[in-house]
Amino acid sequence: MTLSLPIAAEANELLTNDPLALLIGMVLDQQSPLEKAFSSPYVLAQRLGHAPTAEELAGFDPEALVTIFATPPALHRFPKAMAARVQEVCRALVETYDGEAQNLWQGAGDGKELVKRIAALPGFGKQKSQIFAALLGKQYGVQPPGWRAAAGAYGEEGSHRSVADIVDGESLARVRAFKKEMKAAAKG
Repeated sequence: MTLSLPIAAEANELLTNDPLALLIGMVLDQQSPLEKAFSSPYVLAQRLGHAPTAEELAGFDPEALVTIFATPPALHRFPKAMAARVQEVCRALVETYDGEAQNLWQGAGDGKELVKRIAALPGFGKQKSQIFAALLGKQYGVQPPGWRAAAGAYGEEGSHRSVADIVDGESLARVRAFKKEMKAAAKG
C-alpha cells in the first residue's frame, strides 16, 4: 500500500513507510492545505538530510527547529507554533511510546482506546483524533475492534469527509466538495 495524496510521489512514499512522518503530517493539517501539511514531512527530511526520529525532534534546539520550519518555503503558515507543536508531540512519543509513532496505535485494544491515545497528544482534539483513527483504519489497516464507531462519521465506509478518504483525484474532489458544503452550511 502506498498513500495516494495529491503530493509528490516521494512525499507519499515517506508517509507510507514512516509512521512519524504520517503523524507529523497530521499535526500540520490545520489552517493549511492538506497538500502542504502532508508534503512538509518530506521537506523536513530533505532539510535535515534524513527522516528524523521522535527522539531527535524532541531534543532539537527549539530556535533551530523554528528556523528549519520557517525557511522559505515555510513548512506551515505558522512555523513557530507548529515547530513547537511537532516537538511537543515528539516529546510525548518519547515519554509514552518509546519514541516510536507506531506504538501510539499498535496494541490499542479497541477503537475507543485508539482515539483516546491519539487525543492525548498535544494539539489533537476529538475531531482530529477521529480523522487520524479513520486514516489509520482505512489506509493503513489499523483496525482494532470498534475503530469505525470510534472514528465517528470519518470512519464510515464510503464517506468522503477527510484525508482518510483520499485515494485518487476523484476522491480528493469529493472530499473538497464535502468540506465546501460544510463551510456553506456553517455560514448559512
